[in-house]
Amino acid sequence: MAKNYEIDMLHGAILPKLLRLSVPLMLSSVLQLLFNAADIIVVGNFASEYSLAAVGATTALVNLMTNLFLGLSTGSNVIVSRYMGEGNREKVSRTVHTSIFFAIASGLLLTAAGIIFAGQLLTIMQTPPEVLELSAVYLRIYFAGMVAMMIYNFGSSILRSKGDTKRPLYFLAFSGVINVILNLIFVILFKMDVAGVALATVISQCVSAGLILKCLMNETGAFHFSFGKLRPDGRIAVKILRIGVPAGFQGVVFSLSNVVIQSSVNSFGPIVMAGSSAAASIEGFVWVSMNSFSQGALTFVSQNMGAKKYSRINRIAVISCTCGAVTGLILGNAAYLLGTPLLHIYDPRPDVIAAGLIRMSMVCCFYFTCGLMDCIVGSIRGMGFAVTPTIVSMLGACGLRIIWIFTIFRVPENHTELMLFISYPVSWVITFLAHLACYAVMRRKFPKTDAELPPPDMTEQPEQTDQAEQSVQEIG
Repeated sequence: MAKNYEIDMLHGAILPKLLRLSVPLMLSSVLQLLFNAADIIVVGNFASEYSLAAVGATTALVNLMTNLFLGLSTGSNVIVSRYMGEGNREKVSRTVHTSIFFAIASGLLLTAAGIIFAGQLLTIMQTPPEVLELSAVYLRIYFAGMVAMMIYNFGSSILRSKGDTKRPLYFLAFSGVINVILNLIFVILFKMDVAGVALATVISQCVSAGLILKCLMNETGAFHFSFGKLRPDGRIAVKILRIGVPAGFQGVVFSLSNVVIQSSVNSFGPIVMAGSSAAASIEGFVWVSMNSFSQGALTFVSQNMGAKKYSRINRIAVISCTCGAVTGLILGNAAYLLGTPLLHIYDPRPDVIAAGLIRMSMVCCFYFTCGLMDCIVGSIRGMGFAVTPTIVSMLGACGLRIIWIFTIFRVPENHTELMLFISYPVSWVITFLAHLACYAVMRRKFPKTDAELPPPDMTEQPEQTDQAEQSVQEIG
């Protein structure tokens, strides 16, 4: 049965198979964002005056704390894909169990950190006093569900390694409906305010995590998960960390720059905070749509590297970048043109809508450049290079953004919302060009022609083999 969900990434036309992988992943990411969007829409219309600003003030902080560990799921994707391309069933099985171990451990760590330090972290971010208490309540309950969030994301990454993005989509669709229903019950019926939307999100995340675990436990062969084998393999853990930690650290640095921007947004008061939060939620749907092609590039390149199908690498990179840019161009500009009615869904106040449109004019209209940047990074990581794209992103997108805030934005006549958000497209363009140069250099390290290997077969029971060891040691 599992075979029906797999995609042959090593042969045939790339575009239709990339779409087959990326479109369900895109829809899954959109549904995952609907968890937060449902929170924001419900509190914006049915909760107290400062509830929307309170939820929005936590977004950058949540991303900052979770991105490091979510980066490890990228490492799992690369390693499983590489071993699958090599046909190494035993190493695939070990990577599956090591990945779920990482998911549980990182989730527990995040839960403890979020509950204990919520108030202090929000204070550091200059969260206004009128929303601080509500934000802290939302954050503590939200972080209680971190184990479930990590299990779902790591499990989805494992399934994505063989092209299965449909079942995670089904699981999220089911849990998403539960999230929306519970939001309405807890906030409208029980008057629980931000605590209600946070609790609804946690419950829905537990449902999706349970479904993804059940799916892996029902798998046969290399992808079968068993709690009896739940332990980290030291050598594979190191390989996952070599890819995942730089990827996660890049996410942390991006989030850190967004925390700095959020702090600057907070300085304009609750109205701008609410407008920026609503706009950011809309932008998120555009970003995950583009980013699905980055994840597709990473998975396709990883498998083809494992199978030594080097002739397909450049084509995968070009096709994924084109898909990401076109998606960003169409959806980003459509979001801006429909900005007023979309923002009205979140908050009907005209001044909030006006503040949101200022942000969208700079972010949404130029989002396609971010799509180009993300897709070329996915191709670089798929080849096994993790540190270089992280350094480039730190110096480019993140470093430039922070420099912009502490220099150009600090000039009195430039201290406006518009000037603050211009930092996004400027950093995306410069960083994409730097990544493109790095890709050209790194691609030359590998042959242009293919080396034939036996076709991988993941349906048999795992057995010990060292066939892929030398190839995967190159990663990182």
